[in-house]
Amino acid sequence: MQIEMLAPVLISRTGRHLQRYDKGCRLVVGCIPYRVHGPDIKDIEVLLITSQKSPRLMFPKGGWELDENIELAASRETLEEAGVKGLLGEKLGEWTFKSKSQEKFHMGSMFPLLVTEVLDVWPEKDYRQRTWMTVIQAREACTQSWMKEALEAFVYQQTHLPTADRGHLPTLCRTEDLKLCVSSKY
Repeated sequence: MQIEMLAPVLISRTGRHLQRYDKGCRLVVGCIPYRVHGPDIKDIEVLLITSQKSPRLMFPKGGWELDENIELAASRETLEEAGVKGLLGEKLGEWTFKSKSQEKFHMGSMFPLLVTEVLDVWPEKDYRQRTWMTVIQAREACTQSWMKEALEAFVYQQTHLPTADRGHLPTLCRTEDLKLCVSSKY
């Protein structure tokens, strides 16, 4: 899937009133944005961002809201936090983890996102820095263990599945509130 802007997204969504929960766990979604420079895993770079409150590095992720499907939520969070758009691949998996800032548990789902566009201006540009690095560097730099596990799932997907099985599946979603269009691109 590729996100195309129909109108500028100037601010990030905030608040918890539309957040999805399952058995008391907040549902969060995110992406491992990546770009490919060659045929080997060493030729893949992934994009990490800083936390809003600290310099620790992580992959973009945030709350999955009631008015969107999971794929749109993952793409939206990546656009808001990292300022990139691209082709969304199949879900890498789900992880349960404890919030670093609260005493609550979250259920996180992660997707690979092949970056097709890097924006100069994005909603959280003034609050985050982004850094491209190799997978090996990302293993060391990422501070959240569940995201490291997601990175390992990404590496497995990139190295063990045939290229056709890494495809980008079309997904229908609601777009009117976000002014985003998600469409399949082959």
